[in-house]
Amino acid sequence: MRFLIIGGSDAGISAALRAHEVNPQAEVTVLLEDDFPNYSICGLPFYLSGETPDWKSLAHRTEFDGIAIRRGYRATRIDIAAKTVEVSTAESGQISFPYDKLLIGTGAGPIQPQIDGWRLPGVFLLHTMKDSFAVHQYLEDAKPRRAVIIGAGYIGLEMADALTHRGIEVIVASRTSSVLATVDPEFGDSVGKELERHGVTVCTNVDASKISQVGNQLHISGSHGFEQDCEMVLIAVGVKPNATLGVEAGLGVGQKGALLTNRRMESGVPDIYVAGDCGETWHKLLSRYVYLPLGTTAHKQGRIAGENAMGGQREFTGSLGTQVVKIFDLVIARTGLRQDEADHYGFQPFTVESTMNDHKAYCPGATPLRVRVTGDLATGRLLGAQLMGKWGAEVSKRIDVFATALFHAMRVDDISDLDLSYTPPLSSPWDPVQMACQSWNTTVNTIRGERQHV
Repeated sequence: MRFLIIGGSDAGISAALRAHEVNPQAEVTVLLEDDFPNYSICGLPFYLSGETPDWKSLAHRTEFDGIAIRRGYRATRIDIAAKTVEVSTAESGQISFPYDKLLIGTGAGPIQPQIDGWRLPGVFLLHTMKDSFAVHQYLEDAKPRRAVIIGAGYIGLEMADALTHRGIEVIVASRTSSVLATVDPEFGDSVGKELERHGVTVCTNVDASKISQVGNQLHISGSHGFEQDCEMVLIAVGVKPNATLGVEAGLGVGQKGALLTNRRMESGVPDIYVAGDCGETWHKLLSRYVYLPLGTTAHKQGRIAGENAMGGQREFTGSLGTQVVKIFDLVIARTGLRQDEADHYGFQPFTVESTMNDHKAYCPGATPLRVRVTGDLATGRLLGAQLMGKWGAEVSKRIDVFATALFHAMRVDDISDLDLSYTPPLSSPWDPVQMACQSWNTTVNTIRGERQHV
């Protein structure tokens, strides 16, 4: 059995490891375009901030028993009829690799911005290890004092934190009315205030349109009178699936140009699987395919593809879009659907925000947690949740409680029945997750009672 994998990031490495576990006799080969298998792209801001000074530590390991990692092997064409992949290499030129089973795990790449001058020196996209080396070299050599970050999503805000950590003045320009648009504006506004508290200038409703070289500086122009001078620009406006290889081979595409796949990670073309950010994702709550590129999802999909390539029948149960990010001293997390998303998909959503301490107030260090619970008025079913609190307040683990409840289609009221842990320095007899759900139920019941008496 020859199992060939194109791509050596989350999905590809997970698939290779699982295939080797299931069938140690299989010939498992990973084609890697660069020289960095199994590296954590999520760790790049911490390398660039200096908090993780050795970039090599971003990979848990780079060699795998029983798995051949071919570095610098760029796949250029898939011949479905011959069951081969044409590969370009610097040392050997063109090579053809035969396969019995093939996985396309080519990931995603940064969206190229519609901004004049974005290719000027000192302007960077950040998505790969190679990108991070270029940014790091510039930080060391040019020693910029002022940087503009265009884009206020996860990577943009983490880099605002990272560059501030290095003593650089940072301006964040966001197209949206509040930063971190994956959470409700009420939370996005609070994240903006946290950025400003640490010296970051936040400019919202800004569409950057032009970058120009003015002497030794870069000048950025945008909508609503946005004009800024700096020595460095980082553009982080989202990603798109790297699907060209699959499309040229005849695979179908769906949401945002991502490759089609079923829940067994089968592409529809015999013996070809798709996993990770280049393909669509089954959304468990919506029961439909979406484009939702996440490292956690890629790991799961790759593992399933690797098992099924060896004869398994496992299905990907779905993603809920569970995410968490730390920005300075604040942690923000979400899972499931926001109010506007749930409304778009035909639910009857209602959102209630509650604030309570993360643990008993009589124990030192108690800090407020803000929790937004979205449930369906028609069924009482939990639809989503968002949490925000100080770093150390167990925000990430508490969003996992909500994610687990969503995964099992629980009603908001059912969450009070969960047997959660308690000790005064860490929680309360009713965990904040449960108190927030009780608040949602109380509010909804009050509204229903008022409507009945109108």
